Amino acid sequence: MLAACVFFTAMGAMVRHTTEELHAFEVVFFRSFFGFLVMLPWLARVGLGVLRTSKLNFYLLRCSMNVFAMCAFFWGVGQIPLATAFSLSFTAPLFVTLLAILVLGEHVRLRRMLALVAGFSGILIILRPGLEAVSLGALAILFSSTAWAIQQIIIKVLARTESPAVIVAYMGLLNSPLALIPALFFWTWPTVEQYVWLVGIGGLGTLGHLAITRAYAYAEATQIQPFDFTRLPLAALVGYFAFGEVPDVWTWVGGVVIAAASVYIARREVALRRARRAAT
Repeated sequence: MLAACVFFTAMGAMVRHTTEELHAFEVVFFRSFFGFLVMLPWLARVGLGVLRTSKLNFYLLRCSMNVFAMCAFFWGVGQIPLATAFSLSFTAPLFVTLLAILVLGEHVRLRRMLALVAGFSGILIILRPGLEAVSLGALAILFSSTAWAIQQIIIKVLARTESPAVIVAYMGLLNSPLALIPALFFWTWPTVEQYVWLVGIGGLGTLGHLAITRAYAYAEATQIQPFDFTRLPLAALVGYFAFGEVPDVWTWVGGVVIAAASVYIARREVALRRARRAAT
């Protein structure tokens, strides 16, 4: 999990650098495209039969949300300090819980509800609306977290009947063509140097997802989830040394509040899942 945090933080820094000259939507396309190239050997090995499904509409919606999330995040990273962007991105589990209540009708007891309220209060601590103008970059990161949460809810629905292999295969196949649509409106051909950065972004993103997969194979979610929040100090260090950014104290306070709420919610969900399994 720590390796994944390093990969994703480095990817965020590369995105910040690359979007200074290329539009974020184009960077999203190349991130998806190079990720797809990495998947090709696996897809060739398992065969096209893995693509059989009766829920193509769900896959299109899921991948659309994934592309929206990346577009908003990549654009937002170019507008606000890295530490602030990563702090706000920690809200994604909060949005997943909120949507699970509203869409899936999941029952949430008082303690998780209080954790949810605390997490969203962390957003107010960082943004301080009314005291400071809320930037479009910050709103983009929050939109990214919301879109990411929607796709997680769709995955929950798909996982009831679809295999993980099918879900992964469709993400690889659909992300690139969907990401190409917004990219074409801002297209400029990258230079050789920019291609190097884009390959790095795609490679680090893929390595990050592989590392997370390994982490979940070795340990339970409640054990590794807290380590995800090491991205905040890592982002602060990279932001300081690479871009001269110094996050204010409210970014740290709000980030810690959001992280603590997200970890508590994750632990409670796992504990309740175990209790339900034990009851049956």
